[in-house]
Amino acid sequence: MNFDFLKNIKLTRPTTRQMIFWGIPVVLAIIGFFVVNGLTQCWTFTQLPGIAPAKCGVTTTEDGFTVNDQGTPIADAPATPVVLPEASLPPAWDGASRINILFIGLDERDLVANQGPPRSDTMILFTVDPITKTAGMLSVPRDLWVNIPGFGYSRINTAYSSGEGAQLPGGGPGLAMKTVEQLLGVPVQYYAQVDFNTFTKLINIIGCIWLVPEERLILDPVGPGLDKVVLTPGGERKLCGWQVLAYARIRKTQGGDADRSRRQQQVIFAMRDQIFEPDVFPSLIARAPEIYATLQNGIKTNMSLEDAIKLAVLGKDIDPNTVKTGVIDPQQGMATFDNTTLNGEAASIMKPIMDKVRVLRDEIFTTTGPTSPLAQGDLALLMRDEAARVRILDGTYSGLEQRAGALFQSYGMTITELGAAPEGYAQTTIIVYGPSLYTIKWLQATFGIASRQIRFSPDPNQTVDIEIRLGSDIAPAIP
Repeated sequence: MNFDFLKNIKLTRPTTRQMIFWGIPVVLAIIGFFVVNGLTQCWTFTQLPGIAPAKCGVTTTEDGFTVNDQGTPIADAPATPVVLPEASLPPAWDGASRINILFIGLDERDLVANQGPPRSDTMILFTVDPITKTAGMLSVPRDLWVNIPGFGYSRINTAYSSGEGAQLPGGGPGLAMKTVEQLLGVPVQYYAQVDFNTFTKLINIIGCIWLVPEERLILDPVGPGLDKVVLTPGGERKLCGWQVLAYARIRKTQGGDADRSRRQQQVIFAMRDQIFEPDVFPSLIARAPEIYATLQNGIKTNMSLEDAIKLAVLGKDIDPNTVKTGVIDPQQGMATFDNTTLNGEAASIMKPIMDKVRVLRDEIFTTTGPTSPLAQGDLALLMRDEAARVRILDGTYSGLEQRAGALFQSYGMTITELGAAPEGYAQTTIIVYGPSLYTIKWLQATFGIASRQIRFSPDPNQTVDIEIRLGSDIAPAIP
């Protein structure tokens, strides 16, 4: 089979647009991105056709009355829900690319002057799939022991402070995104960073929320001057302002960081419910400029206004009840506790068990469920079902890519590009741009590819998921 046509494929990268800070949509999208499910239905910034649902709290006539089909006023009757015509909405996402957004909450040191760059206290990776209209969020414990690019192994919460302290391009958020990408093997396109003060202000703006504690908790706010609050299990508890922050941060429970991560996700869902209370949501929309002015200094993001609107339009089709959630939990075999020394002091850490972490990742970030070494089945069949896009480059300068392309395709691999490698290779090298675990495992099992020959370089701008740079070592296996 001839693959000459593949050599004519030109790889292009999109130009980088100037990123515009837009606090409110990002806060709503990241802290509870499914909140935008109702944003477009209650849109009031521009004139759009259709009648808003009752939850928006708007009237249906210019005179301020709700009327029936005959034009007779109806006292205290809710408006009839009408979905806005698609033609009246701005364009949604491109319809093809999964969107991953890293939410970063900063610890109390960013509230104290002269304490150095803050560490991240919270990391939650949100994902939205525009094809299946599904979404999910994965919490990453702050004590997870990971390889931080350029800095070596440390707790993952130091990635942010290391990036800020070294003044790297992209700063703390950039290095945090790269670290999470390397850990999970999925690209991270966006981040939203929120400090503690701003989070508390946000709770004060939207109002108190209702939470269900599962064990006795003592809420201790950041800084002195406020009384502690004791929560007991056995029903809903109303929390306001700093109490919500303390609830989301407390670690002194049996499950430690994993329990804390679940409480943070619980807070996100509770905030979503509060935002869409009929007497709350309309006022938030009306107060958008005021809210923006209040929160703008405590929120940083690389999401543009255009992208935030597209995400909002996409979010209207996502059912919040279908959002998948997960936590990297040692009690579920995803990590082990250990001790080490950091900056001359004893430190407890969590070492991830990557096979188990990948199972959780695949449950949240794929539409077909777990795809991991633990799954059962024929490896070649699993590789074909994964349908990773593969680029083959010849590092032997012998035209090997044509024969390798035909061979790999006969096994069911999806070959999309062929060409010459940028340099000669004695050993075959595999570069992984997107999550394609089974394809990697199949290559290892079939051709004896060692782990040291595999490089993980998540890149959402690539046109392939895997790039195979053929070396002379594999030539005898290619007929």
